[in-house]
Amino acid sequence: MPGPPYESTLLESTLRKDRYIVLGGLTVLALLAWAYLVYLARGMNEMSGMEMSGAGMMMSWGPIDFLLMFAMWSVMMVGMMVPSATPMILAFASINRRRRQAGNYYVPTGVFLAGYLAVWAGFSGITTLAQWGLQSASLLSPMMASASPFLGGILLLSAGAFQLSPLKNACLRRCRTPISFITNDWREGHRGALQMGLHHGAYCLGCCWALMGLLFLLGVMNLLWIAALAAFVLVEKVVPAGIWVGRLTGVALLGWGIWLLASTYWS
Repeated sequence: MPGPPYESTLLESTLRKDRYIVLGGLTVLALLAWAYLVYLARGMNEMSGMEMSGAGMMMSWGPIDFLLMFAMWSVMMVGMMVPSATPMILAFASINRRRRQAGNYYVPTGVFLAGYLAVWAGFSGITTLAQWGLQSASLLSPMMASASPFLGGILLLSAGAFQLSPLKNACLRRCRTPISFITNDWREGHRGALQMGLHHGAYCLGCCWALMGLLFLLGVMNLLWIAALAAFVLVEKVVPAGIWVGRLTGVALLGWGIWLLASTYWS
């Protein structure tokens, strides 16, 4: 039997309040990440005429340098990816809260988020290693942008080709349908929620890893470039025509890459 009307109203109010709390927490998390990136970018700009002149920055890395770069990449991924993952996280929080109201086992949304961010932390470790290798080979400028037109062309062609690949399309479709993902991938308990976060993070990584490589093209700490990529990822996942926007962008990236390599060859 359904409960009294006031119980239904109380439930709806609780669910709505919970949604606002989760959304507020995600907003604060993203804003803190962006504030840290702005702080780092300003520091690098101040150093560009001093320590970063000459042979480049941190050509010989130590453990502290690696940890600092890993932290930078990790925070950057939080700032870029949390906004686009918000619909999925809110869907998880809403369904999980309803399960709790029905007397089922409740798992905090933070467990799902932890799994999601763990995937991007792993990716940050890989990109930190890539940055170390590129800087050691003198392929990056002191501002961590590509110093090689050939490298830039390869990054553009790789990202463009991946945008048009079946793997990209499959991962993007899973990221664009939160309810479908939760229905097909639901796991019980804390461990299950962590696994769900890992699975969703893997799909997001499958969508975006090649695009993140473009950060090495115009500058790892170029805030305009970072913001543009973050906005593009959000459009791909949320806007109804996002899939077609991604495909058209893939064609544009291929054209840009071909032009860059051709101009380098003929110059």
